[in-house]
Amino acid sequence: MTPKDFWHSSNIAVIGGGSWGTVLAHLLSSNCRSVRIWLRDEDQVRQFNSTRIQNRYAPQVQLDQKVVATSSMVSALEGTVNAIFWVLPSSACRLRARELAPLMRGDEIVLHATKGIEGGSLKRISQILVEELPTRRVGVVSGPNLASEIARGEPAATVVASEFAEVCQAGEILLRGPQFLVSTHSDLVGVEWAGTLKNILAIAAGALDGLGLGWNSRAMLITLGLNEMVRFGKAMGADVQTFLGLAGMGDLLATCGGPASRNYRVGFRLAQGEPLQKIVAELGSTAEGVGTAEHVWQFASARGISMPITESVYRLTRLDGSAQDFVKDLIRRW
Repeated sequence: MTPKDFWHSSNIAVIGGGSWGTVLAHLLSSNCRSVRIWLRDEDQVRQFNSTRIQNRYAPQVQLDQKVVATSSMVSALEGTVNAIFWVLPSSACRLRARELAPLMRGDEIVLHATKGIEGGSLKRISQILVEELPTRRVGVVSGPNLASEIARGEPAATVVASEFAEVCQAGEILLRGPQFLVSTHSDLVGVEWAGTLKNILAIAAGALDGLGLGWNSRAMLITLGLNEMVRFGKAMGADVQTFLGLAGMGDLLATCGGPASRNYRVGFRLAQGEPLQKIVAELGSTAEGVGTAEHVWQFASARGISMPITESVYRLTRLDGSAQDFVKDLIRRW
């Protein structure tokens, strides 16, 4: 049996039924035997299974009958699950991984799609999963992947990265579709940090747009922001070239481009004078950049890594700075 034949007859679990988790389940359903998607809310599960639509997060996606929702992790991993796609907020990763670990056999492949880090430890999601789950075959799915656009069937591409070639191969076979391209990469560190750091810059881009500033300002932000991402990534052991590709510059451009990005919306609304607590409460999903800016700035500051944009975003989101002061701060620090 070829790898393609194996994965096309496989059973997949998706842990997390938000917008991106739902879209991933939709993509996976074209390339495997079955998909079970775990959601916390039992009412959402019933609605999901009866209508084949995730009304709250991805109402435009009509799911195949082979995608079944459950609120039980036991049911999600029942039988022989060959791969697990992990799509939970970074803050929930360690706790949920501990819940999942006793249910696993240990030979599953795990691919996460979480663009964040663990606060305090600054550990990447793959590190958390390796520590908590009974498998080392872990990778990441990352890139310019705005879920709403992919749900509409628009052309897009992603990167699957892992230290294990079979993990990259599995991700490519399971996710590739007529309108969804998949490339593979061995720089797990770089791909994860690229996806994490660009969220900070998306908040900054939203703030600039919220103030009515134009493309010159955004171009300046993106260019200098990419340099900042490279400096930090290099300090963390990443390959600099990774930040110049789809997982770095590609994701940065998509996320800084407009309101399809949650982090962009946070920055935009902050610039409009709304309090962060209200924005986060109404967002309905996690904007990872808010916590990431604080944790990365504290880490970088202690080690002498120059991160002026990250510091400015941290001040805007956590220290009650105004958007006008945010821009002045950026210009002064640049």
